Amino acid sequence: MTQKEPTVNPETIQRVRQSWAQVTPIASQAAELFYANLFAADPTLRPLFRSDLTAQGHKLIQMLDAAVNGLDDLEALVPPLQALARRHSGYGVLPAHYATVGAALLLTLEQGLGPAFTQPVRAAWTEVYGRVADVMIAAGQPSAA
Repeated sequence: MTQKEPTVNPETIQRVRQSWAQVTPIASQAAELFYANLFAADPTLRPLFRSDLTAQGHKLIQMLDAAVNGLDDLEALVPPLQALARRHSGYGVLPAHYATVGAALLLTLEQGLGPAFTQPVRAAWTEVYGRVADVMIAAGQPSAA
């Protein structure tokens, strides 16, 4: 997936999946919270979201669900992530935005999971998001089109 180790440690996968299983019952609220956190962190991102945020939230949860479920085969995630990154680039998403999105995701998980969002869970999500963001940033560059 990146030049880092080609697989994710099984403990990392387990932490991400267990914590994600706690988020999915409140997926709609988590999506709303994510966008609130994202726009609070960087209000200039709001105009990039022209569609209904409820529908966008469903897409976000579906994408995260697919990524969490695909952690056993990272290489299979690369083509859909690359396609998503190219679409995002067309909407005006810049490489720097991925850090803001990652921070909003971690904050949302922390708020949604409460005490279950332990340091090892944070580290697992940080690693997984970092790998996803690396692929998307590379694919979203004009030379990658």
